[in-house]
Amino acid sequence: MRVAVLAGGRSSEHDISRASAEAVAAGLEVGGHEPVLVEIGRDGAWSHAGEAVCVEPARGLLGADVVFPALHGPFGEDGTVQGLLEIADVPYVGAGVLASAVCMDKVTFKGLMAQTEVPQVDYVPLREADDPAAVQRLGLPAFVKPARLGSSVGISKVTEAAGIEAALRHAFEHDPLVIVEAAASGLEVECSVIGNGEPVASEPGQILIQADWYDYEAKYEPGGMELLAPAPIPAESRDRVRELARRVFLAVGCAGLARVDFFVEEDGGVLVNELNTIPGFTRTSVFAKLFEASGVGYPELLDRLLGYAVERHETERRYRF
Repeated sequence: MRVAVLAGGRSSEHDISRASAEAVAAGLEVGGHEPVLVEIGRDGAWSHAGEAVCVEPARGLLGADVVFPALHGPFGEDGTVQGLLEIADVPYVGAGVLASAVCMDKVTFKGLMAQTEVPQVDYVPLREADDPAAVQRLGLPAFVKPARLGSSVGISKVTEAAGIEAALRHAFEHDPLVIVEAAASGLEVECSVIGNGEPVASEPGQILIQADWYDYEAKYEPGGMELLAPAPIPAESRDRVRELARRVFLAVGCAGLARVDFFVEEDGGVLVNELNTIPGFTRTSVFAKLFEASGVGYPELLDRLLGYAVERHETERRYRF
């Protein structure tokens, strides 16, 4: 297949996206596909091999059979690019417009999880005009996060009440909507999911970090984290993680792929933290490593994702809108 791989983007996760896209392109070549790298600049301009790229409605993208958006954060993972690709009428890897938007917004996602009675940590959403006193019921420590960013950008761990104000200011620099979450005890465990209507969950993996919490440096600096896959958790918790990963994937209408993050408590209880519709995609990223531990190598994983993209595109085109 000829695959247009989207790299970069306008968000603060531009560099991480480029690393993911380069790994995807290399993996596609190994799998016998023809990757076409499309660079999206920090200014939002699209280019390929130094030439400007124009996306025309119903005309696809550079003759690609499938588009692989290796984008992270706003303007790439939030449904905006997905909407553009829908208008271009080209199959693309990953969730559609609605699921992408829902999962990018932590407040909306957690509200949906509450409605479907999925266990999760307590939280408080805040806008700049809101009274921050509402977060007191969460206790300390707590995490203050921009509602619609990833890769731990703009996040602060607060251990004293005096630190709440500064943490909120920092988060509001990135997003007018902020979420404050109660700290969860237990192990940080992640589970990758692929598929469409019948998703497949990987072996869960435990995240071990050297830092106090799983911040940007822990995620991306060499030696900042270690992945144990399979996770050293009881069989019942492992099954619960995989069951919840599939359940959450379907509840938000995901397609293609996702990574679901959990806390597994000492008593075996499992809490959902969040779902990433376009997780990091280098060979060493957690998403791919978990499927490698499940017996699915990187080129095969990419090949399956292309198949899911074509399958979903063909299925949705059968409907009359």
